[in-house]
Amino acid sequence: MPEHPDYPRILGVFNDATGPLRARDVCEALDHELLPKNIEGTRAKLKRLVKLDILTEVDTGSFVRKQ
Repeated sequence: MPEHPDYPRILGVFNDATGPLRARDVCEALDHELLPKNIEGTRAKLKRLVKLDILTEVDTGSFVRKQ
């Protein structure tokens, strides 16, 4: 698991999700302000988790936890 304090929290959001999530949804769940820089930062983390084979991008910008 990568050493970033947001990763466990992000994965917790996905553990509670019933479907795909977008970066904006994750920001809201983590109580981050919905500013472009926060959404972009979250999107970058989600893409990093895809590269690490933890998440899957099921559609452009929509992510799910790998089973």
